[in-house]
Amino acid sequence: MVKVENLAFSYGTLPVLKNISLELVSGNIYGLLGENGVGKTTLLTLLCGLKKPLSGSIDVDGRDPFDRKPSLLQEQFYLPDEVSPVHSSAKNFALENGALWPRYDNAKFLEVMQLLEMDPEQHMDQMSAGQLKKTWICFALACNARYYYMDEPTNGLDIPSKAQFRKAITKYTGEESMIVISTHQVRDLENVIDPIIILDSQEVLVNASLEEISSKLYFDYGSQVRADALYMEQVPGGCIQVYPNAAAEESKVNLEAFFNTVHAHKDVVKPLFRK
Repeated sequence: MVKVENLAFSYGTLPVLKNISLELVSGNIYGLLGENGVGKTTLLTLLCGLKKPLSGSIDVDGRDPFDRKPSLLQEQFYLPDEVSPVHSSAKNFALENGALWPRYDNAKFLEVMQLLEMDPEQHMDQMSAGQLKKTWICFALACNARYYYMDEPTNGLDIPSKAQFRKAITKYTGEESMIVISTHQVRDLENVIDPIIILDSQEVLVNASLEEISSKLYFDYGSQVRADALYMEQVPGGCIQVYPNAAAEESKVNLEAFFNTVHAHKDVVKPLFRK
């Protein structure tokens, strides 16, 4: 379990995060959502120990990630939005660097490379941005880490590659892994991420499963506008509306509509998901 309590962080005199508390458990692929500048990337780098909190604490199964102890480093993988080209073939890079992760599986690396239609013999510094991102994703999954922190992993991927990523992230990670994916592209990952975390600079607004979201809010895809709708968006053939699920009916969660609902009615929505 990863437990964050009253976390705060600043860049100099500029506060970025304040009073952030949440718990993350294995077996989940968390979607980390939030407006630009609320600190999603900063939170990921704090979780993996690349930055030190100004105050508060992060506990990863009894360990502080900022201690940077090998016992934890070999169990985690941070994939930044912008990945580095390397003067090496993908195959050689993976073999050399995979030794840092005890559970690295080279056969798995080659299998995921094949799924994402990548050539392991290709040099990484000769790849396009999308090809380079896919190679790093393949390597990350082959490391068989327990904790994954991925920042905008579908950025730079074309439409077929996004579908391949969705298949890979679900097929090649297991219940022992805990994955946090920061994204602005919720449609790219709508069928993958669950639970959903919505971050505000001052607090975590929501940390809830899709089942919980559906039990609290109803997503109406009809054409009749409701007076109690918290959010409404016109779409071809009608509209999407979100309103309190007073009748406890089932509906399919639309993550974009849910995020916009939370953004527009923080004071209303947050108490619905208070643990």
